[in-house]
Amino acid sequence: MAEKKPLIKELTKGFLAENPVLRLVLGTCPTLAVSTSVTNAIGMGISASAVLICSNIAISALRKIIPSKVRIPAYIVVIASFVTIVQMIVKAFAPALNESLGVYLPLIVVNCIILGRAEAFAGKNKVLASAVDGLGMGIGFTAALLAMAIVRELLGAGSFAGHAIPLLSQNPMTIFILPPGGFFVFGILMACANKIAEGRGKPKAELHGCESCPMAASCKLIQTDSAENVKEATVE
Repeated sequence: MAEKKPLIKELTKGFLAENPVLRLVLGTCPTLAVSTSVTNAIGMGISASAVLICSNIAISALRKIIPSKVRIPAYIVVIASFVTIVQMIVKAFAPALNESLGVYLPLIVVNCIILGRAEAFAGKNKVLASAVDGLGMGIGFTAALLAMAIVRELLGAGSFAGHAIPLLSQNPMTIFILPPGGFFVFGILMACANKIAEGRGKPKAELHGCESCPMAASCKLIQTDSAENVKEATVE
């Protein structure tokens, strides 16, 4: 059982201290892909947050009856179900947003943030705490997307939420809506988040290869089992 914390701390940890994008460095692919406009960023953030909250609640409620050996496939089925529901809602009520997000909307299924929270938190904690954790991480993810999108759209397209800004739209720096600009803005925001967190006594976010992934433990177990199977087959 994970260490119990007040619900307010479970909520706010995702804002900065454990921001999934800027501190845990998860979900960078959709972050870089959809943060070219504020509208896309908000749409993706809300969609991912809805899936995150709902999947956390469902997985936490089922955590005692899901066998440990099949928990990852079970988590994926739960997440995929909610992603399908969210995608159908977006298609029905915001078809333009669905078209704009493209493949990245259904790819929420494999978003490391959602699967990571299922494995690291929802599968070990009660329903209410898991719901609050999902809400906090969703807000943190949306905030990071929105911060990147504001900078990239203003400087790269000279607009805000699709509305042209006269002073900026005349000579926009289009590099900011291209991948190099995305990586540049991401690096700057990550450095700022680290600086603020360090000022509050939090450790600096660092990448450690696979060790930084919430699924690292499970992967190592799988790799160990595979290695042992290969070794036994070789001996036989």
